[in-house]
Formats: sequence, C-alpha cells, structure tokens
Amino acid sequence: MSQRLNARFSSPSSLLRTAGLLLLVVAAVTGCGRTKKDPNATRPVEEIYNEAHTSMTRGNWDVATRTFKQLIAQYPYGPYNEQAQIETAYAQYKSGNMDEAVSTIDRFLRTYPTNKNVPYMYYLRGLANSSRDTVFLQKVWSLDASRRDLSTPLQAYNDLNVVSERYPNSRYANDARARMTKLRNQFARHDLDAGLYYLRRDAYTAAIGRAKYLLETYPGSEYQNDAIALLADAYTHLGNKALADDAVRVLKLNDPQHPYLTGDWPNYPWNIRKLNPFAGEKSAVDNDPRRN
Repeated sequence: MSQRLNARFSSPSSLLRTAGLLLLVVAAVTGCGRTKKDPNATRPVEEIYNEAHTSMTRGNWDVATRTFKQLIAQYPYGPYNEQAQIETAYAQYKSGNMDEAVSTIDRFLRTYPTNKNVPYMYYLRGLANSSRDTVFLQKVWSLDASRRDLSTPLQAYNDLNVVSERYPNSRYANDARARMTKLRNQFARHDLDAGLYYLRRDAYTAAIGRAKYLLETYPGSEYQNDAIALLADAYTHLGNKALADDAVRVLKLNDPQHPYLTGDWPNYPWNIRKLNPFAGEKSAVDNDPRRN
C-alpha cells in the first residue's frame, strides 16, 4: 500500500502539479507586492503641480521641493516639468539649500538653454552663489563676507554680469547691476583688509601692492579713498616723501574728511578681542567711525 502511495506522488504528473502550485504561489506573492504603488503615480500632472505651488505660496519650501521633484520624476517632459524645475530651484534657494539650488539651475540651463526663463535662472544662480557659505559664518560668528573665500561671490558676479550684458532689457537687469556694485565693494574690502594686515606687520611693499590692485581693479569702489590713505601711510613708513605727499594731496581732493588726514586712521581693534571666540572678527575698516 505504501509503495503504491509513494509511486503515485513520485510520478511525473504529480511533480508537474506540485511545480504548478509553487508557481501560482510565487505569482500571487509577486502580484501582491506590485499592488503597492506610489499614490502620485496616477495623479494628473496639473494636480501635482498645483499642490506643490500651493506649498510654495505658503512658504512650505521643503514640502514644495519634494512635490516638485515627484512631478519631475513622473513627468520628465513638457511645460510642467520645466516650470517645476524653475520653482524647485527657487524653493531650494528660499530654504537655504544654496548648493542644491545651484545644481538644479545648472541642470535646467543645460537642458533648456533657449527657455524664456533663462535670464531669471542666471539671476537666481547669482543670488544663490552670493549666499553660499555665508549663513554660518556671518550669522553665528559675525564674520564679514569679504573675509571668506571669494570663489562663490566671484561666480555670483559672473552670473549677474550675464544678466546685465546678455539680457539688459530683462526685468532682472537693474537689480543685477545693483548687486554687482555691492559685490565689487565686497571684493575691494577684501583687498583693503589684506593691505591693512600687511601695513600692521610692517610689510609696506605688500601693502602698497594691495592698495594699487584695489584702485586699478575696482575703480570708484566704496574703499578707493581708504586705498589712497593706505598708500600714503605705507610710503611714509618707507621714507618715500614724494609719493606719500602725492597720495595725501589726492586724498584731500577726493575725501577731505578722511580720518587719515587727522591721524585717526587706521584704527585697529584691540588684540584682547582675539581672546573672546564669540566677539566676532573685526578689522580697522570696522573701527572706521564713518561706517558705524
């Protein structure tokens, strides 16, 4: 009896039936797994866009970014995708994610170089590059922007210059030019601080070099008269009376109220400030009463 049962279950037809049942089980399990779909997968593009845009208008930048990214992934082509990339970059900028905003803008400019919103994207990239690496340095440590690495502000200047020169009639051109002026002053201050650093350490030739570079590279900047005063002081210490007198003469013509002319410039901060890590970094420029 047992031999007949074993023969029955070991027959080819029995094995085929068993294999078939196993395949049905696997198919059923796989089918159950496939039923778990992304709820956004079947949503119309307009609905996803409106949800993301509503989050934008309410200032929910992170939610807006996530929703726009879902739209971009689900609908990789078409006008909604283009607009979603633009608004994603803006949301990332507003939420302080400058690196992500720049990355999104770069991708948009590569993909849609002739899009009508290209001037805006260059403008937005200029804003983002102006603000990269500054949140911690400036808000926490009160570090002036001119003392950080200037590579991203220089990129910001180039972005804004693109708006100013290529798209002079765009709605962003005037503000781009105004921001470029501020950046030029920031660059000029960077060189002035370096020149004052050299002056304080009796490196007068290096101080003169920085002052000349400032005057030649950033003519008309907010710090040009300080650069002339720096020249006068450095030449005086070097004993070059002729060049020192010439610098003083130019300074009197351009800025007769400059504190150098009364012996009150440069006014360096006390070294004791360095003992306080929360005092923030200061230079002789910060101690100038005209800028307080």
